[in-house]
Amino acid sequence: MYNKEFSFIILTRNEEIHLPRLLTSILPLQAEVFVMDSGSSDQTLEICKDSHINTVFHTFENHPKQWHYALRAFEIRTPWVICLDADQVVSPQLQTLLSNFKSEDHEHINGIYFNRKNYFKGKWIRHGGYFPKYLLKMFRTTAGWSDLAENMDHRFIVSGKTTCWKEGYLIEENLKENEISFWISKHNTYSDLLATEEIERRQNIRKQSIKPSLFGTPDQKNAWLKRLWWHLPLHIRPFLYFIYRILLQRGLLDGKTGLIYHFLQGFWFRMIVDIKIEEKMSAYQDIPFQHKCQNPPAVRFTVCFLALFICFYGFHLGFIGLSSAGGFYSKTLDRHFNYIEAWRNFNIRTTAMILEYLEYKVTTTSSRLHVSGRAGFIMVYSCLGYGIMSFVSAFVLSYPKPLVSRIKFLLLCLSTIQTFNIFRLTMIALFDQTSFYFLPDHHVLYNTLLYILLSFFIFIWLDDPADKL
Repeated sequence: MYNKEFSFIILTRNEEIHLPRLLTSILPLQAEVFVMDSGSSDQTLEICKDSHINTVFHTFENHPKQWHYALRAFEIRTPWVICLDADQVVSPQLQTLLSNFKSEDHEHINGIYFNRKNYFKGKWIRHGGYFPKYLLKMFRTTAGWSDLAENMDHRFIVSGKTTCWKEGYLIEENLKENEISFWISKHNTYSDLLATEEIERRQNIRKQSIKPSLFGTPDQKNAWLKRLWWHLPLHIRPFLYFIYRILLQRGLLDGKTGLIYHFLQGFWFRMIVDIKIEEKMSAYQDIPFQHKCQNPPAVRFTVCFLALFICFYGFHLGFIGLSSAGGFYSKTLDRHFNYIEAWRNFNIRTTAMILEYLEYKVTTTSSRLHVSGRAGFIMVYSCLGYGIMSFVSAFVLSYPKPLVSRIKFLLLCLSTIQTFNIFRLTMIALFDQTSFYFLPDHHVLYNTLLYILLSFFIFIWLDDPADKL
């Protein structure tokens, strides 16, 4: 006798390595199982036959369309349905939650998000934004449908309220991906789908079905983040995303295997998509790609500027956190890649060289400089100027001017900031600030003068007609 509360639908194609594992995990639930196959040539269909599973064939085009067909191909007799991929497994904790599930206990709920644990080459990808990760997998049979506005990432939509099960995990591990050639081949196909989708969105042919909201359901939040992603500049955004994942979302803590995954999925795959977008747009019409974007220049610049500033500034803060003792300290990062400490040493040593050239006796440590008979300073990380450098870098890189012009001007600005900071440190080392009580704090004075000078530089750069697009 089948479970009267819910049934399962599973998508398959050559899943003999995964399907027995999934079926074993849901067997105790005694629920009816339906399989939508897209042309398996291995033992998948024999496994389904031996397990008395109702199986239907449908040619695969993409995941959203496959799920759309699956939800209509089977006669689901239970009030709820659970939709799973063959490489997913119901954990014992989730199995317990489902065993105790009663429809009457969820009278005002139409959809349930499961918390997913994703594995790559046997390693749980715990950081980088991959956990917790909520997927809408269970919903009332009459209230859910597949989002056909997506071309690659599939998701379900339900009318009415949803809830998230934070405990009880859906385990996802594609064992085929243990061979990197399979992973690359699969994501090469996915990149075509995603590139086509984004082009259609830029041309307003395809629109989001879900209302984007940063503070809404997990899918609404994802829709909001996707919309932000589409406004970021091609080829730059994969770098920003990779930095965001490994530092701000602590992907570094996933170890070697995790770093490989974050690089492949967060950088390599995204870069391939951007390259294909440019190629497809160039083939579509023989006009420069940047002229096809439907977003107003002011909006595009503002979004790019804010995103870049948050990433640059957040990168520095995240690195300082990971390379400082305590918390999520990484010894490897601190010993071999600590550019912050090298930057601080450069400022101290350069200031010392100038003072010694002026025939002052100077003593230094890793964070201090003292001038005999004069003054000195303790250099904390906030004195490096990474805040203003992040601001200027984001502004210049986001502004719609030729790339060569942006790079040249950015180098000018960054060298100016660094030179000003060395001059400030030299003055602080020679003169006790109490001697100049009528002047503002040196931080205020430094920032004020620097912003005035940079504003003048930017005004001249923006007004230069020689390098306008």
